[in-house]
Amino acid sequence: MSNHFKGAVLAVMFLFATAQPGRAQSVPLDVYGALPALELVEPSPDGDRVALVTVTGTGRALVVIDLQTSQLLGRVEVGLAKVRDLSWIGGGDLLITTTTTQSVWGDGGPRGELALGQIYNIERRRLVSVLNNAPGVAPILAGPAFVRDTPDGPTTFVRAYSFRDRHLNLYRLDSSTGRGREAANLDRNVEDVVLDAAGGLVARSTYDEGSGKWGLTFPDARQSREVWSTNALLDPPALLGLGRDGRSVVVSASRAEREESTEGDEGVALFEVDRSGVRTPLPFERHPTFLLFHPATRVLIGGASVQDTGTSYVFFDPAAAEAWAKVSSAFPDRHPQLVSWSADLQTVLVLTEGPGDAGSYHVVDLDRRAVNALGETYPALSADQVAPVRPISYSADDGLEIHGYLTTPPGLTDPRALPLVVLPHGGPAARDGMGFDWWAQALASRGYAVLQANFRGSTGYGKSFLEAGYGEWGLKMQTDLSDGVRWLTEQGLVDPEKVCIVGASYGGYAALAGPTLDQGVYRCAVSVAGVSDLRRMIDQEARDGRRRNNESVRYWNRFIGADGPGDRSLDVRSPARLATQADAPILLIHGRDDTVVPIGQSQLMAAALRSAGKPVEFVELEGEDHWLSRGETRLRMLTETVRFLELHNPPR
Repeated sequence: MSNHFKGAVLAVMFLFATAQPGRAQSVPLDVYGALPALELVEPSPDGDRVALVTVTGTGRALVVIDLQTSQLLGRVEVGLAKVRDLSWIGGGDLLITTTTTQSVWGDGGPRGELALGQIYNIERRRLVSVLNNAPGVAPILAGPAFVRDTPDGPTTFVRAYSFRDRHLNLYRLDSSTGRGREAANLDRNVEDVVLDAAGGLVARSTYDEGSGKWGLTFPDARQSREVWSTNALLDPPALLGLGRDGRSVVVSASRAEREESTEGDEGVALFEVDRSGVRTPLPFERHPTFLLFHPATRVLIGGASVQDTGTSYVFFDPAAAEAWAKVSSAFPDRHPQLVSWSADLQTVLVLTEGPGDAGSYHVVDLDRRAVNALGETYPALSADQVAPVRPISYSADDGLEIHGYLTTPPGLTDPRALPLVVLPHGGPAARDGMGFDWWAQALASRGYAVLQANFRGSTGYGKSFLEAGYGEWGLKMQTDLSDGVRWLTEQGLVDPEKVCIVGASYGGYAALAGPTLDQGVYRCAVSVAGVSDLRRMIDQEARDGRRRNNESVRYWNRFIGADGPGDRSLDVRSPARLATQADAPILLIHGRDDTVVPIGQSQLMAAALRSAGKPVEFVELEGEDHWLSRGETRLRMLTETVRFLELHNPPR
C-alpha cells in the first residue's frame, strides 16, 4: 500500500473507529442494524479526492479526503439527515441530495418523500441550499441532478416546479449561491430529458398519462421536432441518456415496439434513436440490468447484468473495456462491482463482497498500478463472522425453475436440519443478489438458515418469468416460497417444523399471506411495511393520482390481477380480510412516515387479527420511512424481529 493511500485509509478509519464494537464470538445485533460505516463513496473527476458518508460515534458525517496528500479537506455533520446522493461539481464543490417526508403544500396535503439539495464548497467549508432564492420555484428536486462541464465551468442542472408555468422546468444552478436560473422551459408532460456533455438540451420525452401517448423530441434553436411517438397505456418507453455517438439517445421500449426492434430477454428493446427518428438496436447479448455512461463525455459505453453469481460487465468503449479488464484482474474470484471512476477512467472505485467480505471499498489507480483498500462497510465483522451464501435453484410445483440464495450460520461445516427464515424481497419486480445482505446475515448469525428466493414476477430472469407473476399475488408467487421450503427439507438442510417468514414491502405482503393463504408452513411471520388489503391499496393509488385510471393503477391492475379500484375479487387474496384463517403469530412493524405503503395497511391488519382473536404484535417506528433509512429505527426493527423469531421459533 502506498504511503499516500495508507494515510487516507487511516484517516477514514479514524473517523469511525469509535463506532466499532469489539469483535466477539456472538456479534451484537447493532453491528448489522447500524447504517453502513461507509456509503455513497465518490471519487472526484480528477481522481485526486474522494467524498463519502461515514459513521462517527453516534452520528454520521460527510467527509472529503485528498487521496494524494491524505489530508482531511472537509467534514459536514449529517446527523439524522437522509443523504441519498453525492455528486461532484468539478473538484471543489459537492451537491448533497437529501430527502425528507413532508407535504408539498403544507399541513393537510398528501405527504411524499421530497428531495432537497445543498452545495458544499470544500475550500470555504460552506453549505448553501439549492433553489431557496429562486423566485416562483419550489426548492424541491424533481429527479436526478445533471452535472456538466459547460463553457463556463462545471455546472449543475436540476428540474424543479415553476409556480408561474405550473410544470417542471430545467434550471441551471450557481454553485456559490445555490440560486437557479431557467435553462429550458419544458412542457408539463415532459417525462425525461437528455443533456450533452456541455449541458445542452439534446432530447426530451413526453407522456400523456390519460391517452398513453409517448413522444420523443429533438429540440434545436429553430424548432422542436417530434421524431417518434407511440401509444402505451402500459410500459411506456423511457429515455435513458446519450447514445454511443453523443448525438443519438438511448431508449428502452416494451410491447408496443416489438415489431420495430429485436426484443431483449426482459421483453424490453434497447436502441439508439437519432434526429431523423432512425432506430438502431444496441448489441447486447443479454439485457443489461443498468447502462454505463462515460463520466466525462456522458455517452453510452456499456452495460452491466446482475446474475446469480455476481455482476458482469460489457463495454463498447475500448478504453473502458481495457480499464475494467485491468481492474477485474486485480480481484480474482471476488466479482468486483464498479462504483464509479474518474473522468479519464484511470482511478476506479470498486466494491467487493463475498466469502469473508461484508463489503469493502477499494481505490484502483491504474496509472500507478496500485490497489488500495479505502474501508469496510461493516468493519466490526471479522471474516469468519460473515455467513456463507450460496446460489440455489429448485422446481416450483408447476415445474418453473426458481433461483435464489441460501445463507447459513457462520462456522457450520455441514449444515443440517436448521431452523429456517424465508425472506422474500420487495418490489415484487426486483430481485435478490449474491452480495452481502445485512438482514439475512443478522438472522444467520442467530442460528437460522435464510432462504431468499427470486420467485416468479422477479426481474433478471427474462420477460416470461416476470410475466408469470402477473395475477399471482398470494397464489403461485406465494407457493414458490413454500416450494423452496419443501426442497430444502428434501435436501436435509432445514427442519420443516421450524420455519418462519419475514419480509418488507411486497415481502411484507408475502409474510402476511403465509399464515393466511398458504397455511401449515410457518410457525410465525414478521411483516415490515407490508400490504394487507389489495383493494385498499389500488383505491389509494387511484385517489393519489391526477386521475383514477392513472399509470400506477394500470400497472398494479396487471401485476396483481385486478379490475381497477373497487375490485372485490381482491379480497380473497388480502390477508387483512382473511385474519380468521391466520394459523401463526404475526408481528407487524411499520414506519409512521411511510409514503409508499401507508401505515394504515398495518393498522388494518392489526385490528383484523385482534378482532379474530389471533396473536399479533404491532410496532410503530417513529420518524421512519419505507426504506428503514435511520439507524436507530432500523436496529429496532431488527431487534424486534429477532426477539419474535426466538420466541416462536427458537434456533436451538
